[in-house]
Amino acid sequence: MPSTIVLKRRINSIRSTRQITKAMELVSASKLKRAQATAERSRAYQMLAYELLQRLSIVTEAKTHPLFMKRKVTRRLYVMITSNSGLAGAFNANINKELLNKFQSDKALGIKSQVIAVGSKGAQFVRRLEGVDLLYVYQPFGDNPSADDIRPLLNSIIEHFQNEKAEAIEIIYTSFVSTLSQQVQTLALLPVAAVEPSKHFSEISNFEPDAETVINQVSTRLVEAQLMQAVLESLASEQAARMVATRNATDNANDLINAYTQELNTARQSAITQELAEITGGAEALNEL
Repeated sequence: MPSTIVLKRRINSIRSTRQITKAMELVSASKLKRAQATAERSRAYQMLAYELLQRLSIVTEAKTHPLFMKRKVTRRLYVMITSNSGLAGAFNANINKELLNKFQSDKALGIKSQVIAVGSKGAQFVRRLEGVDLLYVYQPFGDNPSADDIRPLLNSIIEHFQNEKAEAIEIIYTSFVSTLSQQVQTLALLPVAAVEPSKHFSEISNFEPDAETVINQVSTRLVEAQLMQAVLESLASEQAARMVATRNATDNANDLINAYTQELNTARQSAITQELAEITGGAEALNEL
């Protein structure tokens, strides 16, 4: 059994750690409330933007637009959204696992994989892989990202696709479901996937001033809406995962403190019992003299 001094040091160390994890839990809970509200508020717009992109993709004039052109896929670019820091449970690990599965599928099909990483955790993972090109690394966009914040990433993605450096671009991110549930999602960003008009909606026929002008002006903004929503979903998911992870760490710290306190009390009781036994033994020895 460890000495009482060692046990006291362990208890004090765990208490210090518990203070940190408790503070991180409270901070994450505060950020989660705002991030969740932002992500949920913009979902309807993102879904409508994606539907509009699909509508535009079946227009004749869109088939020759750089963002809608479909080519044989020999290089695929993945935009993975992770965090810069840990203590977020399986948030980063799930993204890395999904990306690895995509790499293996592409390799089997003879497709070259490329990556743009948002967050250092994803970049660290990709650097350890062979045969994968890590093109750019972007820092996370903060707690309240704006369109201006993500525009450099958007421009890099569009430029990469228009210059035919990749024939397909996908975003891998974590979608927020609830505080206890987040799901990894893969969104095909470019080229825009077309749908059969007869199954969903008829081809748009009236444009003002004309179809080419409308497509040129709105296509980039609609793609931006998909990217922005992925960033917002990832932010809410990260805060939820971190809040749960730090709460679990705090609970584990409490359990360890209770266990070590009980062990400390047992050690103290043993020491007192031993001292009493020694005193009693000494008194009996004196009485025998």
